[in-house]
Amino acid sequence: MQRSIQDFLGGSANALCLARMDLGGGGTVTIWENHDDRVRYDGPAGHVFSLYLHGGEATRRVDHRPRAGHAGAICILPEGHDSTWQIGARFRFVHLALGDMSLRAAFARIHDRDARLLDLPELTFADQPALARPLAGLARAAMAGARIAAEAGVAELIAALGPRALRLSGGLSPHLMRRLTDWAEAHLDQPIRLAAMAELAGMSEFHFHRMFSLTAGCTPQGWITARRIDRARRLLAGPLPIAEIALACGFSGQSHLTRAFRAQTGLTPAAWRRALAA
Repeated sequence: MQRSIQDFLGGSANALCLARMDLGGGGTVTIWENHDDRVRYDGPAGHVFSLYLHGGEATRRVDHRPRAGHAGAICILPEGHDSTWQIGARFRFVHLALGDMSLRAAFARIHDRDARLLDLPELTFADQPALARPLAGLARAAMAGARIAAEAGVAELIAALGPRALRLSGGLSPHLMRRLTDWAEAHLDQPIRLAAMAELAGMSEFHFHRMFSLTAGCTPQGWITARRIDRARRLLAGPLPIAEIALACGFSGQSHLTRAFRAQTGLTPAAWRRALAA
């Protein structure tokens, strides 16, 4: 199984995890301290966004141009990259780890663009305030256990990621994706079948599944589930009982909603509602 950057750091004798928050869908926010260490990331799973919180002047990436880190420095470590780091004096940093599918699907939803347009360059010790601000907020949220604030921080960071210039082939047009979105929102409280979505797009089920996944960054089923969870989030801010919210979002019952909600957010609906009220 492909190891994550968290796995590599967790195997170090000097790296100390100060706080960790599960974001659901395989995403995590982790605050680390490290010193007098040498760490190599060898093709890790998932993308990591890193912000140096305190120190870092004695940290260097030895497989890169000779340059030291500093408080406020941003690193982007895309999935599958290789890098080696020499660490001197103690410093503190935050890592936001996101799976490729989760990141691309969120990019497509937030930017209303094809998931393949996500521009994710490898960065080392960059100064990018638009990324540093939400990462600093995520660090505060992880230390405080503020799950809703962390959710907002992830959305702000993904909103700051730009699209790249790319000629796309295949996939679904923006017009068709908007049509599918409107149709899905009108039917979220009902069972939604792949055949119905494919018919709306005028394609075979096989071809639609493949083209949709290219464009949205996730499968049609994953996309529908994400929209159901988004509706549940909104309804949890009101007084409606959770069992009724489950039915309004197209789940078979409260336990079905709870399983899907926990998988995507890391919290149960009841815990999410309590976090909103805090």
